[in-house]
Amino acid sequence: MPTPRKQLVSLSETPWYHCVSRCVRRAWLCGVDPYDGRDHSHRRQWVVDRMEHLVNAFAIDVAAYAILSNHYHLVLRVDMERAARWSWQEVIDCWHRVYGGNMLSQRFVRGEPLSTAERKLLQQFAETWRHRLSDISWFMGALNEHIARRANLEDEVTGKYWEARFKSQALLDEQAILACSVYCDLNPIRAMMADTPETSEYTSIQKRIEAAKKGNIPPTLLRFQGPAIKHQKPGLPCALQDYIKLVEATGRIIRNDKRGAIAASQSPILQRLKIDPDTWVQIATTFEDSAGTWVGSPDRLQQTCGRLDKRWICQSNKLIQLYPT
Repeated sequence: MPTPRKQLVSLSETPWYHCVSRCVRRAWLCGVDPYDGRDHSHRRQWVVDRMEHLVNAFAIDVAAYAILSNHYHLVLRVDMERAARWSWQEVIDCWHRVYGGNMLSQRFVRGEPLSTAERKLLQQFAETWRHRLSDISWFMGALNEHIARRANLEDEVTGKYWEARFKSQALLDEQAILACSVYCDLNPIRAMMADTPETSEYTSIQKRIEAAKKGNIPPTLLRFQGPAIKHQKPGLPCALQDYIKLVEATGRIIRNDKRGAIAASQSPILQRLKIDPDTWVQIATTFEDSAGTWVGSPDRLQQTCGRLDKRWICQSNKLIQLYPT
């Protein structure tokens, strides 16, 4: 039986999560379907457009993404502090960007007068919506349902389009966050859909590189936390230029099968975070297959399990006992 989502997501441990959604019934999210020859490439842009729309409504940031033929990857960061700062009026505005709200919220938006009791009830609704707007399951549901409806309408079919559950992995430390982001950005290269990161269409790395060439920062992607903005709001734990070099170096290793051939001195971020090159290659090239639902260093995993009162944790499709019975 699948593990309940509430046991896979613990915001007290980490706000970072890797999420994957896959199609069912041999459905194609994008690309050319080999069975009927139809080209669904335009659907990749549907996902990007919807994702960017949701980022402007939810208290959830997208750090990395990759959209492939029948699945997509997201690295998300939940910003609970942002959700807590919203006034209840701002919550209603954000909720209406995605959903229709209810009769009271619609009257409020139209500027119609509300009684004291109605305003109190509306504030209660707003608190429920505040929680949902910082919930990964609600974010993924708003993304997947929208795409499923459009795809089914285009295909003139009904029924399920996505698997019943999206896969989620908690990223517990900087190594896990960076490894997962690199893994996502290199997915098209591993799938032989692209040769280089800058030509990997519908990935966060391509979007960042294209924006950097123009001296811009993608507004819908989480920023990198380089030295100059060290004390500003949390972001990806390195500078953009280091990350691009890291993706390129790791990509060369994947394509040329040179495990451990690139020295740590050639990747400044590896030195700064004290990550062993061999360990990095193993994680970044087989992230989804080898990692379980909780990803981090052994010490960080043990600390998390201690706080969550877990004795066993799933890693590499097997159970590892972290605390003796």
